[in-house]
Amino acid sequence: MSLAAYPTYGSYKDSGVEWIGDVPSEWQVEPGRQCVYENREKNTRMKQNTVLSLSYGRVIVKDEDKLTGLVPESFETYQIVQPGDIIIRGTDLQNDMTSLRTGLAKDVGIITSAYINLRPKAQINQVFLHYLLHSYDVKKVFYALGSGLRQNLSYLDFKYLKLPIPSPDEQRAIAEFLDGKCAGVEEAVRIKEAQIALLRERRQILIQHAVTRGLNPAAPMKDSGIDWIGQIPAHWEVKRFTKEIEVQEGPGIMAVDFHDSGVPLIRISGVRGRQVTLEGCNFLSTAKVRRKWDHFKLSEGDLVISGSASTGFVSEVGPEAAGAILYTGLIKLKIKRASIEKRYLEHFLSSDLFNVQVELLKAGSTIAHYGPSHLGRMFVVLPPVDEQPEISVYCDGLNARVGEAISIKQDQIAALKEYKASLINAAVTGKIKVV
Repeated sequence: MSLAAYPTYGSYKDSGVEWIGDVPSEWQVEPGRQCVYENREKNTRMKQNTVLSLSYGRVIVKDEDKLTGLVPESFETYQIVQPGDIIIRGTDLQNDMTSLRTGLAKDVGIITSAYINLRPKAQINQVFLHYLLHSYDVKKVFYALGSGLRQNLSYLDFKYLKLPIPSPDEQRAIAEFLDGKCAGVEEAVRIKEAQIALLRERRQILIQHAVTRGLNPAAPMKDSGIDWIGQIPAHWEVKRFTKEIEVQEGPGIMAVDFHDSGVPLIRISGVRGRQVTLEGCNFLSTAKVRRKWDHFKLSEGDLVISGSASTGFVSEVGPEAAGAILYTGLIKLKIKRASIEKRYLEHFLSSDLFNVQVELLKAGSTIAHYGPSHLGRMFVVLPPVDEQPEISVYCDGLNARVGEAISIKQDQIAALKEYKASLINAAVTGKIKVV
């Protein structure tokens, strides 16, 4: 439904706040001190032990297994939170302009005193105020406030912040209206996200089938000899990974080695797409690279994977990254033999067959990443080299079709979220009438 379909109020007045503009004539524009006060009740003598956290605009109960390193006495410095309190993360505005910074508490608990705890006054509907401050948050109003080197917010910023306030009955009606509408939008988003997950899962299954069974359903099969691979076409082979592919991990480079200019040092952020990029890269001294790390330089055509948690990303070295060095945790791959085609290898590395091997080798280990020693124990399934291009073309087409379908759904999700933000803003500033 378009916002234009909603009725408006009979008359308006200037709010005195540029980004809000006009508000209904009967509404008041109040300073924050008329609407909220700061709750600073400490958790003395451990009155409460339910730890809360602000995450993605929601105040949630923190999992107990994520509280490692905190002793019970430390929670006495936390502040007590009641349902209806509005929690603000007011720190580090200068360096983080994307996170949502407000959330409405629904549970009794405690939260670190680094957060601002605003408690609405009796005449202010808690849910309405939550939506109003959420709109301020989305509009990035808070980033014009704050003080100090890292631009932190305090209660003083909210004490004088101007807020458009309708009557208590209207506040309640707006809150109920937005609860219903937002729930509908969130459910639509959830359905589309589930559809995206299914598309990705289906794509992974089809690619897995292509790199283990091929494209000919009538091909005679044989046992691969490895339980988790199962059967493969009778004319295919299973080879040790490092028999076919040369593997080299980046050297042990630390922050003290960084230089203002020189040889680019590729970070994980540069291994996200089809080609390695210099995104987020640091630099190493050219002289030091020549002296210590010259043999680690990337060549055009090499493949790069991450040995950390981000399995599934395979990037090829193009002209931009040629001559660069990989940061610790990234792994360079170079094909040794003509028995494997590069694009087929990329699809194999992105498949569950490769990821399953990674997880099996990491099982029982406290190490979260894998390296050349793990790759030396892995296998690659090899069709005849003349079949590999056909499989690659099939997988490329599958990726393109599924990618397009996912992109359409992501655009729909973005439009839904934009509509939700616009609806909230319009309702809490009186641009539409919902009573």
